[in-house]
Amino acid sequence: MERAIVSARAKREYVQAIYQRYRDAGRPEKRRILDEFCQVVGYHRKHAIRVLNGPAPGVTRSPRRRAPTYGPAVIEALRVIWTAAGFPWSLRLKALLPVWLPWARRRLRLRPAVERQLLTISPRQMDRRLAPHRRQLTKRLYGRTKPGTLLKHHIPLKTDRWDVAVPGFTEIDLVAHCGSCGDGEFAHSLNLTDIHTTWVETACVLGKSQAGVQAALEDLRQALPFRLRGIDSDNGSEFINQHLWDYCQAQAIQFTRGRPYKKDDNAHIEQKNWTHVRKLLGYVRYDRPAAVAAIHDLYRHELRLLQNLFLPSVKLLRKTRVGARVRRHYDAPQTPLERVRACAEADSPRVAELVALRARLDPFALAQTIDRQLETIFALSSGRRLPQSPSTEGAPVAVPLTRRRAGRRFEIHRRPATSWCPSSTPVTSRVAR
Repeated sequence: MERAIVSARAKREYVQAIYQRYRDAGRPEKRRILDEFCQVVGYHRKHAIRVLNGPAPGVTRSPRRRAPTYGPAVIEALRVIWTAAGFPWSLRLKALLPVWLPWARRRLRLRPAVERQLLTISPRQMDRRLAPHRRQLTKRLYGRTKPGTLLKHHIPLKTDRWDVAVPGFTEIDLVAHCGSCGDGEFAHSLNLTDIHTTWVETACVLGKSQAGVQAALEDLRQALPFRLRGIDSDNGSEFINQHLWDYCQAQAIQFTRGRPYKKDDNAHIEQKNWTHVRKLLGYVRYDRPAAVAAIHDLYRHELRLLQNLFLPSVKLLRKTRVGARVRRHYDAPQTPLERVRACAEADSPRVAELVALRARLDPFALAQTIDRQLETIFALSSGRRLPQSPSTEGAPVAVPLTRRRAGRRFEIHRRPATSWCPSSTPVTSRVAR
């Protein structure tokens, strides 16, 4: 005999009718009520017991919520440190907290309980509590690399994965600060990152002449706390030229290059181009000598100290495929200085000077100095004008640049409706590791 289909409303009314009678009945009577209830509504017996022993029909029970473990004081202190450090990834933020905490104790007047919670909060919890602030960050991609043709047969291609155990093998790249107009001379950032230690050095040059790039590379080589053993670049004419080739031969530096139009061959330096250059200077145009001097001074002093001495980084150890997804495994976050200290090939006297310097420097003071310098640099940026359309001929329209502060680091945005450059539309992105 088939059971009749009972509507949800009828089930609720039936529960209301027998609920109190079931609660007041004895064990034998409850058994008979349950048999009848299961036969009428078709519930499993265990589910029927839970329904009749649960809250009364029509009474909603307020959800049980655990009180938050980390209060507003902890999250605000974490946000201040995260902002001053340049919005690092949660694993890196967890690693830098012990180094920054003695300085944060004085600046933020932290209570001992808040300090203990800052040291115990997990990276995953940091991601949850800082998510509203992270969503405000944006990223845009832009590049002006032109391939060089000279000496390509002398400079070997490097397409395999880096597998080095000593410092000194680096990737280099040039980042253009031309805004949306590539005419004339403008500033470029020469970025260099070491594969083994993640140490980064940057310089600013006006234009990308072969002699200027070579002189900037020599300046970076002198600043490294280890010997420069090799460079790997893209195929831009600023690198593939006789000046740089002769320089590398004279200094016994291995010179390799990536494949044309394959940015993954230089993935390390491409990531640093965002975190160490674009994230700071945005995408506006810098073409004045005063702006170039100010940017170079920032790179060679406060910024390199903050990034190499106080900001941990992670290195990819391996990748494993789980079904259709790739899981990446990283090593423990360490500052570039800590990685250099662990290398026997590093310059010991210079490393000792850097360790003593880190003990004296206040990272919050460095961050504030960088803030002031960025304000000065942005004031030296050059505006741009768009090509005139037929409807507006004779009335040039200047596209205003608006700056939105994102804590310490600011991003530059333009109005997409009036932009003529395909790369001018902002693209939302996560913060880079």
